[in-house]
Amino acid sequence: MSPKDLLFALVVVLAWGVNFVVIKVGLHGVPPLLLGALRFMLAAFPAVLFVKRPRMPLRWLLAYGATISLGQFAFLFTAMYVGMPAGLASVVLQAQAFFTLGFAAVFLRERFHAQNVIGLLIAAGGLALIGAQSMGGGAQGMTVAGFVLTLCAACMWALGNIVTKKVGKVDLVGLVVWASLVPPLPFLVLSYWMEGSQRIVAALSGIGVASVGAIVYLAFVATLIGYSLWSRLLSKYPASQVAPFSLLVPIVGLASASLLLGEQLSAAEIGGAVLVMGGLAVNVFGGWVKQRLGAVRS
Repeated sequence: MSPKDLLFALVVVLAWGVNFVVIKVGLHGVPPLLLGALRFMLAAFPAVLFVKRPRMPLRWLLAYGATISLGQFAFLFTAMYVGMPAGLASVVLQAQAFFTLGFAAVFLRERFHAQNVIGLLIAAGGLALIGAQSMGGGAQGMTVAGFVLTLCAACMWALGNIVTKKVGKVDLVGLVVWASLVPPLPFLVLSYWMEGSQRIVAALSGIGVASVGAIVYLAFVATLIGYSLWSRLLSKYPASQVAPFSLLVPIVGLASASLLLGEQLSAAEIGGAVLVMGGLAVNVFGGWVKQRLGAVRS
């Protein structure tokens, strides 16, 4: 990977890692479902006027928008609103990798490999540790609801990954921009139903600089710039060379949450995070290590 592209990869890691802190900041002034609506409104317009619609059936575009865009962030924003710390959210959300394996086996008839099973078991142990802490209050007041809703967000992300696999090669930037047209109206309906018109009016009329900055960051930096650079890397290099960079996102998420929000984890939560990251590493690198060992033995 060239130095320039390596820099792009690190920019994506930083943008997506700090994303969780920014969400927390945005939620201080805007309720979660309204925050989701504003994020995707800004991500879609005016970008949709300049980016071509990806060549894919409308039903799959709607499915992607309903899962990765609407479902994932409705659950994630609500989870962080009701007590999921930003740092731990960045870790638990990575369970999407293992949900993806399960959904791929069911819907795409893909087979599990040994490293997938081992990685899943290791990560499951880490999630169990973190979940147990949520029942005890957690070091930062993590709630059971926050933990479960974050797992639901990971599940929706995984379903979106299956949609992406079904449509095959497609312009990821166009996919993200055009799929951003799907969530705003459902988000607004859900916000009106669950958060109420008074909270919506109060949030919009009293919106502060921090909230506006958070929405701009979520729409442009985390969504448009992040996915644009990521798609560039995937188009130039093998997925096996690009995917490992995603393992750095939770590390940046934990570090930025500690530095900027003062979040501190209990020993059990740290242990759980290490196990989740270890399981992801086994899942990503296990096949490569197995091939290397096989080549050495032969």
